[in-house]
Amino acid sequence: MRRRERAADARQGVLCLLDEPHKSLHEIRLCKGRSNRVGKSDNERRERYRATALKAHAAKVSGREAVPGQPLNEPRLLPDSLMPRQPFHDLHCLSLFSGGGGLDIGFERAGFRHVACYELLPKIAACLSMNRPTWTVRTGEAGDVRTAAWEPFRGIDVMIGGPPCQPFSQAGDQKGKDDERDMLPAYVRAIRQAKPRAFLLENVATLLNPMFAAHLHAEVIAPFAQEYQLRRFTLDAVAFGAPQVRRRAFIIGFRSDADAAKFIAPLPTHRPFGAADGASLLPLLGFPGSLPQCMGTREALGLPDIGFDSLAPTLRSGLTSQRYTTSVLSGQASAKNWAKLQIWPNGVSRTREAARQFPTPNGHFRLAVPDCAILQGFPSGWQLPPQGYLALGVLGNSVCPPVAYHLAGAIRNALLG
Repeated sequence: MRRRERAADARQGVLCLLDEPHKSLHEIRLCKGRSNRVGKSDNERRERYRATALKAHAAKVSGREAVPGQPLNEPRLLPDSLMPRQPFHDLHCLSLFSGGGGLDIGFERAGFRHVACYELLPKIAACLSMNRPTWTVRTGEAGDVRTAAWEPFRGIDVMIGGPPCQPFSQAGDQKGKDDERDMLPAYVRAIRQAKPRAFLLENVATLLNPMFAAHLHAEVIAPFAQEYQLRRFTLDAVAFGAPQVRRRAFIIGFRSDADAAKFIAPLPTHRPFGAADGASLLPLLGFPGSLPQCMGTREALGLPDIGFDSLAPTLRSGLTSQRYTTSVLSGQASAKNWAKLQIWPNGVSRTREAARQFPTPNGHFRLAVPDCAILQGFPSGWQLPPQGYLALGVLGNSVCPPVAYHLAGAIRNALLG
């Protein structure tokens, strides 16, 4: 029998409507890692979800012909402008843990040619095939990085990938090597078999924290000590024009000492939002004072001026929580920031037209998936899955394409320079 879960605006998010005959083993594993014990507070929370779901359903049934609660916004930020398309060159890349294509978009726009993409979940891999029908996209068992053979790709120019971040993320239990979702060993195996000229590994910034130092050294640093010159650093999305608080860690390796010597980590293209008053300090922070300022969230989305603007809190992916959600809320601190922005982060609608039909409880602006795509830096022509929860999951798990674009440019310059 097919299962259905009701959609509901709730304090921690909006449950999305699921209508699927089953979940894959990998999807079940992604939902693990949190306690399965159900206590009194869990039951109370479940009852609140249920009550809100019924209320939301009744409002939808009775209010479909209601006067729209918010005007259609016309975004001012065009992410395409943050990553001008470069002509294709002779470098090729192989993508692992491809997801919705954040890294792939950036590398393609920087002129790299794709050899293949590996994504385990068919529903997410379909997003890649939908946007790039000519790409080779391997999914299901064929897309399992743990078991794939990499010798056929030996000598590829660049291998790129962002293994699952849940083992290291502050949003999870941070079990590291004890989390069955830790795919660092699988990615290292792929690199050692394919022996690319360069590789890029992306993850949450906490991967570089001392608590994971031993694991990172054992699984990544030590295995490549004699094979690759490694560079480790973090980058902020705001430094490349994406109006969101989002810092990620990157490890880049080069087989050739000469290529490694030519590599220069991407320099900021934008100064942080709100940095005008401290412009004299920007050079000390690595931001040339002449750079354009990154837009704030409201300005980027084309919302009316309320006398306040700021970067959006980190967009959360609900795909790896116990319930799939259509919320991008990542915690209580972010809830306060969204409230200051007068933007409702729960119950994100699939389209802006749909968002108009359901005014939020506090009158704040209701986000739509295209709005979140802008905050994440996805180009306008990139299609996302039709299911709202899946589209948001793809966005929340992805690398900001403008960041990937500038990383790709830096790697290209090192390999071709």
